[in-house]
Amino acid sequence: MSAKPSPRSKPYRSKPYRSTPVFDETTLPQALRSRHSTKAGVWGMVRVLEGRLRLTYFDPLRDIVLDPRTPGPLAPEQAHFVEPLGPMRMQVDFYDRPPDG
Repeated sequence: MSAKPSPRSKPYRSKPYRSTPVFDETTLPQALRSRHSTKAGVWGMVRVLEGRLRLTYFDPLRDIVLDPRTPGPLAPEQAHFVEPLGPMRMQVDFYDRPPDG
């Protein structure tokens, strides 16, 4: 007979307090395609549901290609923009603490 784990032993799992609608390559707002940043105290996670999306960070300048297995983390006040790489569906989740990934 095994003991049940106590609630305290469960790992912390962050949950978004808000998520954007799901966007595709035709509905992705221009504001997300242009340089913008998350607010102070807000973390984000760009999640690609289908297809691929380029996430470009500033300071330092670098980009990564996101897909359903590769989310894009955003730190508070981190400047960035996204660019669809063909047909895709994506969403951004927002957190009040660093997300789990």
